[in-house]
Amino acid sequence: MSWTSKTALTLSLVAGGLALLGVAIPLTDQPKFCAGCHTIGPAYESWVNSSHKEVSCVTCHVRPGFEGWLHDKVLAGAKDTAIYLFGTPTEAHNLKARVDSEVCLSCHRHILRVSEIASRDLPAPVKEVGLIMDHRRHMQAFKTRGQGEGCTTCHSGVVHDAPIKGYPVVIPRGHLSADSKPWYPTHPEGSYLRERALRDCFGCHDGKSRHGDAILGRKCETCHLPDKISGALLFN
Repeated sequence: MSWTSKTALTLSLVAGGLALLGVAIPLTDQPKFCAGCHTIGPAYESWVNSSHKEVSCVTCHVRPGFEGWLHDKVLAGAKDTAIYLFGTPTEAHNLKARVDSEVCLSCHRHILRVSEIASRDLPAPVKEVGLIMDHRRHMQAFKTRGQGEGCTTCHSGVVHDAPIKGYPVVIPRGHLSADSKPWYPTHPEGSYLRERALRDCFGCHDGKSRHGDAILGRKCETCHLPDKISGALLFN
């Protein structure tokens, strides 16, 4: 084969590869493409009924930039496809998909300025006592702890879970373990999603864990307005 022929073949292969990418990238960016895997089916169904139904899967699950695209989409996608075709896919209730906090903050950076949640966003009876949630301090604490925590530590169910006992999924789960009204998720016993759904604020605010020199207390006034607590029945 002559040098000219080799060059033509190489250029043809490169052009073909680029054309294939041009078709594959927008196709694989579509949520319905993701839902083609039966493991992702439940996540897709919850997404279409969520507050984020106008936000595509890749917007949250693929970090921006070339490195994020290469690692989160190309490499992770190739691995998932190989497992789906030739291996044993993870059951839907044991999927562990991480969303980087910087992705959340690319749309919700204003939340770092919020320390008191507006009462309109609170369910009864929390509405009566208010909720103090200094987002910037929590993000700083997560970074200091260095355990991979972030926005989804408190808001993991915002897209792929149902509201809990009237709490909108856009706020933390509150008194899950203390409330007098029992609540249990529908996920199977022993599954990752069930364990995640049962986490609440007391997971950190347990009266034992520390941040810096302070103990994360369980007292009502840690998270609620002290002047309103005495007249409220939080556990009725």
